[in-house]
Amino acid sequence: MRAPQSRTKESSVTPSSEGLHRRRGTAVARGVGSVIASYVDRASGGTLTDVEGREWIDFAAGIAVTSVGNAAPAVVEAVRTQVGRFTQTCFMVAPYESYVAVCEQLNALTPGRFEKRSALFNSGAEAVENAVKIARHATGRPAVVVFDHAYHGRTNLTMALTAKNMPYKHRFGPFAGEVYRVPMSYPLRDGGLDGATAAARAVELVEKQVGAENVAALLIEPIQGEGGFVVPAPGFLPALRTWATAAGVVFVADEIQTGFCRTGDWFACQHEGVEPDLVTLAKGIAGGLPLAAVTGRAELMDAVHVGGLGGTYGGNPIACAAALATIETMRALDLAAAARRIGTVMEARLQAVAARDPRVAEVRGRGAMLAVEIVRPGTLTPDPATTAALAAACHAAGLLTLTCGTYGNVLRFLPPLVISDDELHRGLDILDAAFG
Repeated sequence: MRAPQSRTKESSVTPSSEGLHRRRGTAVARGVGSVIASYVDRASGGTLTDVEGREWIDFAAGIAVTSVGNAAPAVVEAVRTQVGRFTQTCFMVAPYESYVAVCEQLNALTPGRFEKRSALFNSGAEAVENAVKIARHATGRPAVVVFDHAYHGRTNLTMALTAKNMPYKHRFGPFAGEVYRVPMSYPLRDGGLDGATAAARAVELVEKQVGAENVAALLIEPIQGEGGFVVPAPGFLPALRTWATAAGVVFVADEIQTGFCRTGDWFACQHEGVEPDLVTLAKGIAGGLPLAAVTGRAELMDAVHVGGLGGTYGGNPIACAAALATIETMRALDLAAAARRIGTVMEARLQAVAARDPRVAEVRGRGAMLAVEIVRPGTLTPDPATTAALAAACHAAGLLTLTCGTYGNVLRFLPPLVISDDELHRGLDILDAAFG
């Protein structure tokens, strides 16, 4: 009998994207998609390089994950050191200092002038599920209120919390119950309702159809991500915060995509002075390693019985080391200011495109989290086909960008916060040419 070989004939030579794509077709489940068919070999700063040496300007950052850039030096060194010490003990079995240190950092950084506690998990969806668990346990209530266009994950509960059917929910039900959806403040599409009026509309539905006394948590993205980078009207979030406090409802901010300097402050809630009871965190937290967290009021977090929170890999020591280095890098480089600077440059260029192209209904976002919504000229009818064509033109020219939105008609931009001015302007030149 021949000994098994660790590499196929094709993989023993320098791979090509075409060859890797063929191998993928016979090895990877079809349900796992990718934006481009080129395969990455290395990345740093604001660029990716594929296995054939082609360079891509990165306006995706792993969906807002590599905010400090790929292979950030401090993160690489921290991970290398930790791997040499130990890779896993499970914090629930044999704890270690770095888990505690990450929680201390999150308690200090997240908005809220009150005592806090944190718990670490693996993914954004897991953080959201645990936030719901904590809110239900602490209040003794069952219902969770979410919003139109929301995205909170791909697990059963977070699919129930998510608004969009394709590709996230289609034929994966039945979903978890006691989830209630109300209208989001979406200024482009709700007639320009002011924030207070839009919040009153949502609250009235909750009180009439659910009953405030039955609601454990109100869960909202301060700026919606997959739903289309929807920025609610000023006053919407503060009004909801005020109602939740009066009703004894736990206000949960899903800062998974907006957090860690992305919008020009450490967290998007800070732009309107909103202090959530609980915050869910992931993506940009650990420089590309899988880590997530729930941080919030000590009395809520500590309401759960010992053993009620956790998970085998939650707060893995390698991911914790990466998170500590990531947070320090963000401080040292003042990446919140970098996000504001990126936003100023990008918004000016995008507004110039919008001024001459009637397909752009709106430029929106904050900091280095910006988007354009594409419609049929002269209407608000979503145009997902043109959106896809624009994204494809960018990809063909070497710019990695993403689409999103309930209607599939939003181009979104999430460059690493360490992207150079040259990379940023070259990427915007490609985008400008795609519209042309």
